[in-house]
Amino acid sequence: MSKGNGAFTVTLVAWYVCIHLVCAHTEKFPTALTIKEDLDDFNEEESADDPEDLEVFYPTSEWQTLKPGQAVPAGSHVRLNLETGQREVKLGESKEGLKYLRDEQRQEMMNKEAAFFTTQELKEALKKFKGEDENLSKKDSKQAEEALRSQFRSMDDLKKDMEALDFLMETDVQIMRKLLSQFNSTSSTVDQRVTALLDLEYLVHQVDNAQNLVSMGGMKLVTDALNSTDVRLQENAAFVLGSAVSSNPSVQFEALESGALQKLLTLLATSEPVTVKKKALFALACLLRHFPLAQSNFVKLGGVQVLGQLFQTQGANALQVRIVTMLNDMITEEKLISETGQYAEDSLLPMLAEQGWCSLVPELLASPDHDRREKALHALLAMMPHCQNQYQQNPFLTTTLAALQKEYQKLVRTEETPEEEDGYFREILILLDSLVEKMH
Repeated sequence: MSKGNGAFTVTLVAWYVCIHLVCAHTEKFPTALTIKEDLDDFNEEESADDPEDLEVFYPTSEWQTLKPGQAVPAGSHVRLNLETGQREVKLGESKEGLKYLRDEQRQEMMNKEAAFFTTQELKEALKKFKGEDENLSKKDSKQAEEALRSQFRSMDDLKKDMEALDFLMETDVQIMRKLLSQFNSTSSTVDQRVTALLDLEYLVHQVDNAQNLVSMGGMKLVTDALNSTDVRLQENAAFVLGSAVSSNPSVQFEALESGALQKLLTLLATSEPVTVKKKALFALACLLRHFPLAQSNFVKLGGVQVLGQLFQTQGANALQVRIVTMLNDMITEEKLISETGQYAEDSLLPMLAEQGWCSLVPELLASPDHDRREKALHALLAMMPHCQNQYQQNPFLTTTLAALQKEYQKLVRTEETPEEEDGYFREILILLDSLVEKMH
């Protein structure tokens, strides 16, 4: 009997030790035995099922029962509950397990103390922020505008200061009135009158200012100055006149009516300095351009004879190209509007031929200047209908044209480039060839 009691006591002690070991191992969970299983082994056991058919289990930080067929995310802890015989899963300690949490679970773990907001509350909060931003931006914009205005003065303040300083901005009309008053004043010196004319010339380039010059009576003052005994006043008066009538038909007519054409021809016919004659030629060309009535009066007043005498005047080389260019322009305009009959009474070409221009113009070809030669060739071609016979009988012209053809043939070869086939010398050569062909 004593032997049987000893065996029972040993068995009871062994059972107690086992229970104590189990409790010590599962200190936090005294009623369950925790068994960590490797995820790879677990996945191998579940590999028989199709991964797409498995339900994903989302573990938490607490032990939860794992149902059959549920997939366990990597990094989770799995144990076998010896009391229930079921597997239980909780979130592992590794960071990989965080990515398998649901959004609400992750939010709860990461920010448990944060307040919860509904979607509507968030929308209203955003609207409030937006409104505050708009109010702030408007306020900042208003403050910036006020700060900018504080740095500058208003136009009214500036006008008052300029009035106090007698520094108000003047219009062109006001300036022109002062200049005409200065020019017409008997107390003004010659230098002051010349300065007034130069300032007027700058202003009358504009069409409106030139017309205002007429309405102010300035055209009469300018044309009267052409008869002045001071060459500086004559020169600058002609300069103002040419700038005012340039491409301005109404002012051209007023200038013609004021006798500007006769006074310009007088300056060209008398022994005035070359500087005065240059400005007079400029004014005459501007007055006659695109103005048939003035061109007809020019012929009637003996303008062709005046230009012929000026062309042959010693030391007039600087004026010859200007004269030939003006005559060529007049011939071209006459051809363009010949159908209107405005030149039927006093045609320019017959008068040029009668007064020896067919032999005067070829003299320009003797110059080494390419521009003078080009202008002369244009004029010779324009006068061809009335000068052909004289061209053929002029040995100087025939010899000069042959020599120029050879010269420009060489020049053309020197300027030919793949990028530019038609150069300046080729254009002159074309004029020479055309003139020679029409002569014969």
